[in-house]
Amino acid sequence: MKKEPTFIAFSTQKGGAGKTTLTVLMASYLYYVRGYDVVVVDCDFPQFSIKDMRERDMQNIESNEYLLRQTHEMMRRTGKPAYPIVESRPDEAVETVKPFLEMDTPPDFIFFDLAGTIDNLGVIETIATMDYIFCPITADNVVLRSSIMFASQLNDMFISVGKTNIKELNMLWNMVDAREKTNLYEKAGRVMDGLGLSVLNTYIPDSKRFRKECAEDGNKVVFRSTILPPDKQLIKGSNIEKLADELLSIIKK
Repeated sequence: MKKEPTFIAFSTQKGGAGKTTLTVLMASYLYYVRGYDVVVVDCDFPQFSIKDMRERDMQNIESNEYLLRQTHEMMRRTGKPAYPIVESRPDEAVETVKPFLEMDTPPDFIFFDLAGTIDNLGVIETIATMDYIFCPITADNVVLRSSIMFASQLNDMFISVGKTNIKELNMLWNMVDAREKTNLYEKAGRVMDGLGLSVLNTYIPDSKRFRKECAEDGNKVVFRSTILPPDKQLIKGSNIEKLADELLSIIKK
């Protein structure tokens, strides 16, 4: 029986919550480290941030012998090229991925970098076709309120009444500063619980490592890349492995 790809979106209607970084990190980790087949759909119209990151990665790797050797070694070890990244307007995303669904061996996961909005019917229809939505939240009142409102509306409009393909929607604490003394996490937890919103057990810490991309020169380690896996040493303490494990346990793959 032909496998069905799982549609996953890190989605929030407020910028700065880290959805694009999380999309890239999960796609790269699952593809390059865990061996799953992955496609990324960049719906960040019109700037297409992930597609732009791929172009930066390619340019910097070509000019950096250290990263070029790493890339060749990774491709030799895995036997796979970099995963596909395709651009799409949000309301055309499902149509864009049809060629991948028709492949003899479709990908395991299709990640959508999808802005959350309920003001556009086409975007709403795309969101409703996702299998799993993970909504990043941060300890910022503006981001938090906006993200909770978005998730709650999705829950009320689609999930709770069964008018969607969405199997689960989970909130994800991102950019958590362990040194920060605030009761915002506890208060937000009570609010989300009251709204019937689930929160992942895994949280992602606030760390400069998440901004380490491919550089033009030097033997610099890489964490966020569309062509290379996150550096093994930098993964430690990042909770990326834990997040991948929790996502896979939810999706059951």
